[in-house]
Amino acid sequence: MLDLKFLRNHRDKVEAGLALKGMAVDLNRFYAIEERRLSLLHETEQLKARRNAASEQIALKKRQGTDADADIAEMRKVGDRIKGLDGELKTLEEESEALAAWIPNLPHASVPPGHDAAQNHRVLDWGEKPSFDFEPRPHWEIATSLGLLDFERAPRIAGSGFLLFTGFGAKLERALIQFMLDFHTERHGYTEVSTPHVVRRASLFGTGQLPKLEGDMYHVGEDDLFLNPTAEVPVTNIYREEILEPGRVPVFLTAYCASYRREAGTYGKDTRGMIRLHQFDKVELVKIVAPETSYDQHEKLARDVADIFEALELPYRMMLLSSGDLSFAAAKCYDFEVWSPGTGSWLECSSCSNFEDFQARRMNLRFRREAGAKAEFPHTLNASGVALPRTYAALLENHQTARGTVRIPPALRPYLGGLEEIAPRP
Repeated sequence: MLDLKFLRNHRDKVEAGLALKGMAVDLNRFYAIEERRLSLLHETEQLKARRNAASEQIALKKRQGTDADADIAEMRKVGDRIKGLDGELKTLEEESEALAAWIPNLPHASVPPGHDAAQNHRVLDWGEKPSFDFEPRPHWEIATSLGLLDFERAPRIAGSGFLLFTGFGAKLERALIQFMLDFHTERHGYTEVSTPHVVRRASLFGTGQLPKLEGDMYHVGEDDLFLNPTAEVPVTNIYREEILEPGRVPVFLTAYCASYRREAGTYGKDTRGMIRLHQFDKVELVKIVAPETSYDQHEKLARDVADIFEALELPYRMMLLSSGDLSFAAAKCYDFEVWSPGTGSWLECSSCSNFEDFQARRMNLRFRREAGAKAEFPHTLNASGVALPRTYAALLENHQTARGTVRIPPALRPYLGGLEEIAPRP
């Protein structure tokens, strides 16, 4: 959430930021409420000051034996007016906060303007697209021929959009998760956590998924809980409503957590294989940092993501998202897209975002620089480090051979017993 004082004092910047993001919010209603609220607040403060002064005069008259009944009667009317104003102020404050909750974060100055992904900027290319002397197969054909996934039985269990890994396929996914967790904890300095798979409304509000994206989530109605839509939510909310004392910031966290999305409105899109799913695994990276360091930390976070793709020898490109392609909560974001030779397309496998203090304000997460110092809002960042199963699909397609096997990159081999190649079942 944006600072309410900033919203009140910088309407021009707010309107410009909303225009860049292409998001419609009833700002006129918000500012009308704020104008009325500030007017009533001023009137209330004047009445309370008047009442305090009158109370002293009434006390003085009583001590002097002078009749104070008229003053007392007048102050009763003032008290009733104050009570009425306080009630109206509370209503206006609630409505103001509710409207402010729909105002997105504003784009950072370094974000290129644009309406959608077509205006994203490519900032880095790594690796060469593989050259094959045969027609490369898509991952669903490779996975089926190698017995890694069962695309026919999974829908019988849960419907479309879910996967059933089988045999070595399940082991390969588990190996990828373990490889990434070890990489981030041992080489990048993150602390591993394991979080719940369900989250409360307050947690979803804190990271910015609510109120906007409720229709895309699985809701457990009886308990008013939601299946985690992205591992960012439970990990970032670990310290919600806390003040991190001196020496606790920065915080670097990583976690494996399955995520669940209804993908409402995307029926019929990318339904083959592993591209668009209702349940998917990912390893998450979250940073909680001092504000002045957050953009340096954002670049380091992107480097941590890139290290995974490079270790897996997967050609990727790093895209700086335009203002119109940013999420509701992000101030700046890089997308990492991995080449898919089987489909001839780029697959988004990680988003790396800086939210500045937007999420911290919604979570009421603060920190102190030194003992006794005023508590401040930190900046939060997150990235998939990285998401499966698109990375899994890209691994199969980029490392496939003419013999129908899949070569395992050296970095992953220790997690698969030293195996160098996945071969068809005998």
